[in-house]
Amino acid sequence: MATGTAKKASQEDWHPAKVKMELHMRGITLSGLAEAHGLTSSSTLSAALTRSYPANEKRIADAIGVHPKVIWPSRYEEDGSRKPQGFRALQSTAAATARNSNLRKAA
Repeated sequence: MATGTAKKASQEDWHPAKVKMELHMRGITLSGLAEAHGLTSSSTLSAALTRSYPANEKRIADAIGVHPKVIWPSRYEEDGSRKPQGFRALQSTAAATARNSNLRKAA
């Protein structure tokens, strides 16, 4: 029985099968998309379904007709810019922690 509460929008990344389904509904395959962009294989596009590849994320999102942050919200900030990944994420986290600790000491 429904409780009548509104369901909160999910911030989870789309499942790779959903991305492929959305492409399929538009008559597009990963192989066809790769060929259209001059790639020799669809494997780099497939990798973007589970790992961060900004250029290929954009190609897939453009083919579906949405911004990449709609498909992969965990990889993007609210304003649509990329979140730091890998070593850069560690650097920015360490810098923010240092700034915050310096601010606490000064107060």
